[in-house]
Parts: sequence; C-alpha cells; structure tokens
Amino acid sequence: MDKRTVPNNILLGEVASVLREGREAVIIPTGNSMLPFIRGGVDRVVLALRPDIAVGDIVLAKPGDRYVLHRVIARDGDALTLMGDGNLAGMERCSAADVLGTVVEIIRPSGRRKAPGSGRLWQTLKPVRRYLLALWRLLPR
Repeated sequence: MDKRTVPNNILLGEVASVLREGREAVIIPTGNSMLPFIRGGVDRVVLALRPDIAVGDIVLAKPGDRYVLHRVIARDGDALTLMGDGNLAGMERCSAADVLGTVVEIIRPSGRRKAPGSGRLWQTLKPVRRYLLALWRLLPR
C-alpha cells in the first residue's frame, strides 16, 4: 500500500464532508498534543458526527484557521474550551459549530480498538502532568 501525505486543509476538509454525510472517517493524527492517550503518527482514530458535545469528549475542531484534535475541558452553552491531553498549558476556545467530529474509537497499531475515556482523572492530575508525561516518555514501548 502506498502511503501519501496530504495537507491538513485538504484532508480534513474532506473528512468534514464525509462526517456531515453521516459516515465515519478514520485518520492518523499527527503531533504529540494528545499523549499519552493518542500517539501521533502511530494510532488511528475513528471520527463521527455526534449531536451532543460533552466535557471529556475528544473532538476534531477548526478554531480559526487550523485544525486540532483535543479534549473538551469546559463548555458554556455553545462556547467550548479545548486542551490536548499532552499539553501543559495551551488551550483553544471555539464554538460547537467549529467541531467537525468526535473521536468514537482509538485504534492501536495491533488493531485493538478502544473507546476514548472521559479524561476526568487526567484533568485532576494537571498539576503533576509534566512529571507523568516525562515518565511516560521514558518507558519502553
């Protein structure tokens, strides 16, 4: 199988179209912002359009001119605050209309499928997240 790299603005625009049609899409995320739960370039995620977005959901959103795959950490009406699980400080704010899809499954390289958790415990560990991520990076895979 050939592997091709497509710019995010093209690929994720097409993914958004597929999701609006009511179908699911599988993508390979890039970057480390969702470590340790989603490993960029390693894991795949299944996205679907869900009518309700809740705190704890992992969403593909387009706040402004870039795409992010981050967790919803707060919601006030249609206003959402997003933060990557691997991020120590950076957050994005967007509206529910900026959400293109929700992660419904994480697929490991072994083929094992896993439903994403709510991230509540991970959020409470935010003060020590830096140290936990450092330890995680040292562990053999």
